[in-house]
Amino acid sequence: MTIKVVTIISIIMERKVFLKSLIIGALSAPAIIEGCKKSSSTVDDPSGTGTVTNSGTGNTSCTVAPTETEGPFPTKAPSSYSRSDITDGRTGYPLTSKITINTASNCAALAGAIVDIWHCDAEGNYSEYGGTGMQATNYQSVHFLRGRQVTDANGLVTFTSIFPGWYSGRATHIHVHVYTAAGNSLKITQIAFPEGSGAAVTLVNGYKKGMSGYTYNANDNVFSDDTLKIEVASVTGSLTEGFALTMKVNV
Repeated sequence: MTIKVVTIISIIMERKVFLKSLIIGALSAPAIIEGCKKSSSTVDDPSGTGTVTNSGTGNTSCTVAPTETEGPFPTKAPSSYSRSDITDGRTGYPLTSKITINTASNCAALAGAIVDIWHCDAEGNYSEYGGTGMQATNYQSVHFLRGRQVTDANGLVTFTSIFPGWYSGRATHIHVHVYTAAGNSLKITQIAFPEGSGAAVTLVNGYKKGMSGYTYNANDNVFSDDTLKIEVASVTGSLTEGFALTMKVNV
């Protein structure tokens, strides 16, 4: 009898422990699920809309674009990449860039100019380089996010790519090199992106990297002196539909 009583009590205690674990599990499940959602999320969208509400103004003047460095990652053979779609398999939020080249003296469209652009991928890496202290990942044998187009009668070129990521010390940007039809260099400059609440940079949130350690335009060694925001493009769009950049570069 003593053994049976002990056995029954043991079974009852085990059932209580089991039921308690079910209750605790049920209560904590939402928190666990929410935690998983947060850890897998790559986008911080404070507005809750996923749509740009701060598009910036872009360059509306006839002021000549500032001359900037080509940086440490210029395209090695730009004439080899005459193409409008420069995505080349890189993943990220779609970005269509419409860049108009004008003559600074009268703001007239410059037709027949050669325009090269290049920028980093979602992780902040450039093609054609790597395997060094400046960029650990080796992409020397590939050529993504680089391309060349010739301006039409309206001075316009259009490129399809992805929204650039960022890397240490720099704000989000696109490099631009403009040549005459004969191939003579006219202007080397860079395009900055609008920042702040509702801007595309904020919505994209550095992809998986986040924005911790990000360098904003005001502290960027290229854009910090651009008090008139001549180098800042206008960017519209959303996380679901992709983004559109428009920029006027006066040469």
